[in-house]
Amino acid sequence: MTSGLAHEIKNPLSTIGLNAQLLSESIEDLEISEQDRGRLTRRITALRHETERLKGILEDFLGFAGELRISFARVDINTMVSELADFYEPQAQSAGVRLRVDLCADNPSATVDSPHMKQAMLNLMLNAVNAMESMQSGPRELILRTVSSVDAQTREPMVHLHITDTGPGMDEATRERVFHPYFTTRSGGTGLGLSIARRIVEAHHGHIELHTEPGKGSDFSIVIPVRQPVGEQDTGG
Repeated sequence: MTSGLAHEIKNPLSTIGLNAQLLSESIEDLEISEQDRGRLTRRITALRHETERLKGILEDFLGFAGELRISFARVDINTMVSELADFYEPQAQSAGVRLRVDLCADNPSATVDSPHMKQAMLNLMLNAVNAMESMQSGPRELILRTVSSVDAQTREPMVHLHITDTGPGMDEATRERVFHPYFTTRSGGTGLGLSIARRIVEAHHGHIELHTEPGKGSDFSIVIPVRQPVGEQDTGG
């Protein structure tokens, strides 16, 4: 029911956004003073931004509340991370963030749903960049790193996908709540990005580790098994 309601809200929001765009174009043709034109343009721009923000909130909610359908395939992890880095680098540069990639030499592969895993990583990357935007000084770096390991208890091979930033870090209170749905420290944030990331990782029988300290940045590590349990093995590749 809630998913259906969200869809019903999203459709008229698209109509509002389109009409705001048309109004913005019409204002340019009005025979009015530049002062009045600027005032109207600012109001329409604010309306468009809020409409886009509401659409983003609904999309995050639909991603969180909807069914998660995982399609496993054997994937080269280094290639997957490199593709994501190439995709995100222009956005990182526009935010004044240097993106670096550190890939492990043994070139691991794992059974994952690549689009969903990229989404989980992207949510963590967006969170990192948002955290660094508030910094007044110091380097702004985002590092993507892949590491192979063996689970100490099960002896199963694992892959770690690190998303590390040089941002402000978190105190213990924030760290304990960061994966809670709707918790956010950012104005305008939905608080669902990290919850969705954790949900995707857990669907891969993995978990997310967080190492952070105020003033010393944060390191999110997605830890997933190289092989999925029997019955959920790769569907191709």
